[in-house]
Amino acid sequence: MGDIQQFLNNGAARGKQTGYISAGSMASGMPIGLPYIAVRGRHPGKTLWLHGQVHGDEINGIVAALNFMESLDPDAMHGNVVFTPTGNPHALDLRKKRNPYDDLDLDQCYPGNANGLISERLAHALFKEIEGTADFLVNLHTMNPLFDSKAYAVYKVHPQSSVTEDDLLKAIALFEPNVACRMRVEGTGELPGNIAGGLDYQCLAKNIPAFMLELGGGSRYEPVNVDLAERGFARLADHLGIVDAIPWQRPASVRRVTRRGWVTFAHGGIFVPEVEAGATLKSGAVLGRTRNLLGEPLETFSIAQDGIVIGLRRDPVAHTGERVAFMAWEWDEYKLS
Repeated sequence: MGDIQQFLNNGAARGKQTGYISAGSMASGMPIGLPYIAVRGRHPGKTLWLHGQVHGDEINGIVAALNFMESLDPDAMHGNVVFTPTGNPHALDLRKKRNPYDDLDLDQCYPGNANGLISERLAHALFKEIEGTADFLVNLHTMNPLFDSKAYAVYKVHPQSSVTEDDLLKAIALFEPNVACRMRVEGTGELPGNIAGGLDYQCLAKNIPAFMLELGGGSRYEPVNVDLAERGFARLADHLGIVDAIPWQRPASVRRVTRRGWVTFAHGGIFVPEVEAGATLKSGAVLGRTRNLLGEPLETFSIAQDGIVIGLRRDPVAHTGERVAFMAWEWDEYKLS
């Protein structure tokens, strides 16, 4: 049993505990650990787990969850809240997506391997604490630093899990996302690789409800997305019976995206967008245009069908094969019961 589990299972304890989940050491002897904050309520109840960062350039969730943890009063809580600010400390220190020591995508490494590469060991150390402790997990992300986006959610459906799509969308709606994207796990969607190795999907395999909350752009602080996440954490904790949140009217539906994809550059050049991230566009709308360094027009990015701009490039310097925008191509209004 790990330190977090021992603290939460100690009937005499309440209040806050901080520490590190051990995952190894560097050549210098410096320990590799995952920091955590655990707040145990006076009364028994469920445990909400917030995970601040899988990729090293995704910062807004860390700030939002630190603020939320400071707001908690253990004496008024029925249950617990755990926050792990980073699952990828080497990548965080460099503000890079991947761990520089093995170049793996950590969110394709869960549930991890105690004898594997460092990313696999970090995944194993974290998941060992989550399993048997968490009743709900929110995995916090952003888009990469080159993009702007409105806050949105990504979720998966596990065929053997007791957690339903409806369960997840009811919780996602508490954050009022621009869209909630259902992501395929087979690796045939918008991302390559071991999508089933995501922290949220492996939680679902253990019947722990979990989803990804995407909070704007990477490597920068965005107050609007931090505030949105804080409100959502309070509502989700209220939904789980842990705290009493300020009453609010949950929306009747959430915009569920079932097909997404990237628009890419055929030619390198200077890109100037003509729409905003989050916009819902009609067929024929222009996302933006590129010119070369002689001022000559290169490409006009008009869409051939209606779409929602999930993320839009903010860096004008673009090369062949890089991404212009992340688009939703198919969606509906999912009615919440």
